[in-house]
Amino acid sequence: MHSFRYVDGSLKCEGVDLEKLASEVGTPAYVYSAETIRGNYRRLDEALAPLGDRMICYAMKANGNLSVLNLLAKEGAGFDIVSGGELFKVLKAGGRADRCTFAGVGKTAAEIEYALRQGIYSFNVESEEELEMINAVAAKAGLVAPIAIRVNPDVDAPTHKYISTGKSKNKFGIGLDRAAAVYERAASLPNLKIRGLQTHIGSQILKAPPFAEAVRKLTPLVLELKAKYGLEFFSVGGGVGIVYRGALSSGDAAWWKGSGENGEGDRLAPETYAAEVIEPLKALGLRILFEPGRFIVGNAGVLLTSVLYRKSTPTKNFVIVDAGMNDLIRPALYEGYHEIEPLKQPSSTDLERVDVVGPVCESGDFFAQDREVPVLVPGDRIALMSAGAYGFVMASTYNARPLLPEVLVEGDKATIVRARQTWDDLLLGERLPT
Repeated sequence: MHSFRYVDGSLKCEGVDLEKLASEVGTPAYVYSAETIRGNYRRLDEALAPLGDRMICYAMKANGNLSVLNLLAKEGAGFDIVSGGELFKVLKAGGRADRCTFAGVGKTAAEIEYALRQGIYSFNVESEEELEMINAVAAKAGLVAPIAIRVNPDVDAPTHKYISTGKSKNKFGIGLDRAAAVYERAASLPNLKIRGLQTHIGSQILKAPPFAEAVRKLTPLVLELKAKYGLEFFSVGGGVGIVYRGALSSGDAAWWKGSGENGEGDRLAPETYAAEVIEPLKALGLRILFEPGRFIVGNAGVLLTSVLYRKSTPTKNFVIVDAGMNDLIRPALYEGYHEIEPLKQPSSTDLERVDVVGPVCESGDFFAQDREVPVLVPGDRIALMSAGAYGFVMASTYNARPLLPEVLVEGDKATIVRARQTWDDLLLGERLPT
């Protein structure tokens, strides 16, 4: 589900008119729906309820705003983190370290020690050298580090090459052929405690069979490790995809019939996903961890932006807006698609083929190319849909453009949960040499 729809000709987020909100906070700006975030979390948790012992660890790299984290912590979520800074934010938002898994291929000694002292639930180990580092840091601190090894099942998940992670050619994890030996090494290190096994095959996956295949391929190893080392959990990672095309719908039934990032297939409903994986996972007799990110927040956010100018060349028509690739880099980075919806519902069905571009001094600064959109003129405001994941978190101040505000909507109340940066803020930490 999501909570963006036209009501009386105006695009609303829950009970808030986005045109009025844009006038109040300015553009560009990110807006998130609390109702959508809670609804997605609860729907997934309910679908997975037959498993019994389970933990949903929200992958906060998707959207790390403190208010979003606090909302999910209150729902009972754990967190999947990839840096010491992310753990720090989780704790500030009211989350607990003992409900956090620490992933990532490049953990530093300082991050490892910090997570240990906070009582991290588990480190997801990505390499044999990292295993040795965690043991050494734990020994120096006089602690025992709980670990799980990330194992690549070599499953080919149909997704963009930049967000595929479960193949042997990816930088993440340890190959299935090496996993047993690495676990044996882990068992020999005195300051490590083997707690689980983790896997993750990629992101924005719209079909359930690849997840089931990964579970099947890893089941023999999981059972072997459970017998040998008393394995406590199996984490199947995240990766469930969302709708990017046809994302604006007034009804839940139609909403689930939207299509994916590249216009292929329906959104993977949590019930469909659960139906594929619950039975083989129940048979393991372990706690099962899930690490969704985009699924929880992707369709819960939009980027509001205003049309500045129109420009025509012999071969192209351009609509220039005040948001840029520094604000939302997905289209430039991995061909991410975002629907474009005017904040005022068009009275005409006329469309025009244009490039929607931003002000950043790069040819890659675009949100749509050769896209048919409603006719837009300077002063119009639009929403770039499904921008709740990998939007603000990947933003930068390139071209000395201040970071955007973030707004959380709950019912008819909108709260600025991150202030817009000022030009003075751009200078924080900088100084001229003396």
